[in-house]
Amino acid sequence: MALIVQKYGGTSVGTVERISHVADKVKAARERGDDIVVVVSAMSGETNRLVGLASEICTRPEPRELDVLLSTGEQVTIALLTMALETRGCAARSYTGGQVHIRTDDAHNKARIMAINAERVRQDLAAGRVVVVAGFQGVDDNGNITTLGRGGSDTTAVALAAELQADECQIYTDVDGVYTTDPRVVPEARRLNSITFEEMLEMSSLGAKVLQIRSVEFASKYNVKLRVLSSFKEGGGTLIQAEDDSMEQAVISGIAFNRDEAKLTILGVPDQPGIAARIISPVAGAGIEIDMIVQNIAEDSSTDFTFTVHRNDYDRAMDILPGIANELGAREVNGDDKIVKISLVGVGMRSHAGIASTMFDTLAAEGINIRMISTSEIKISVVVDEKYLELAVRALHSAFDLEQASA
Repeated sequence: MALIVQKYGGTSVGTVERISHVADKVKAARERGDDIVVVVSAMSGETNRLVGLASEICTRPEPRELDVLLSTGEQVTIALLTMALETRGCAARSYTGGQVHIRTDDAHNKARIMAINAERVRQDLAAGRVVVVAGFQGVDDNGNITTLGRGGSDTTAVALAAELQADECQIYTDVDGVYTTDPRVVPEARRLNSITFEEMLEMSSLGAKVLQIRSVEFASKYNVKLRVLSSFKEGGGTLIQAEDDSMEQAVISGIAFNRDEAKLTILGVPDQPGIAARIISPVAGAGIEIDMIVQNIAEDSSTDFTFTVHRNDYDRAMDILPGIANELGAREVNGDDKIVKISLVGVGMRSHAGIASTMFDTLAAEGINIRMISTSEIKISVVVDEKYLELAVRALHSAFDLEQASA
């Protein structure tokens, strides 16, 4: 017997028929002898509908009241799923986040989980019940309802799995696992049987949309085994776990990419201590997140300073830079919002040389110019023109034989 936490997203519970299908899957798992805790999201589209209702009342809803409203979406789902389980003869009980004492800080709309008191869950499991918990929500120390923000239900599931010391946390979604890259770009992309937390964190941060990065961080911190599975077809999915030193790791596990990039450059900045801070601080102070940074020093002791931001922040950043350039006596400001970032990810890079040269040679052979480069111990990222995205990903996928399973 194992203790399993299963999480079903909005698409998986988007209709009564799909909720019934989830009930069948949960019952089957229970009949195999496992103890099951289920975390669910609101039905697909419900959160957006509730946000729309709020916006009809006022342009800026008070965050506390918005959380009260949004939390009702998951409450509907837990009740319907519990009813569906009961009609199948599977004893079950539903709980809101507050009822199972998921305690958060008081940052409404983006709260962080501080602690969980899962005693009621343990009592129900001991009594043979399936426990159905509303994801995405909790309560602060004053009893106010809070919501966890984007990816909150995944985080709820992982946090419960950590508190209960579950054997596995299974994330059911509309894809059947983590792939070497997006199959819509490379049809030959292969589903990975397993991947490390470190690799999944990199891929999530670099554009892979399978899991939200906060849930992966939580799983890594508390060593909770994650498995990504499809709600709609059978299969083993992808297991995400701590790196196993006894296993030979693939050199490259996957290729992630991000279409939402833009770069900005200040040309002719004086090469002096503190210049980078004087450029970056006003941009970061405006709430703009900076990703890659490249600094080139010319023979005349001036510097060209380039950095990337999310494409949605490009115009705001461009509004800020001229003032900085004028203050620093820079020569020019320019930018480009038609770029993408492509990244190779793999823990095997630690013990294999030549990965970067193969990447650069492959792109050169396709006539693709590299605009920026960034590396870490298990990642190499390049910025290229947007028009080359699919060509570059396909070429790199082939060059590293990612369609072939590692021996």
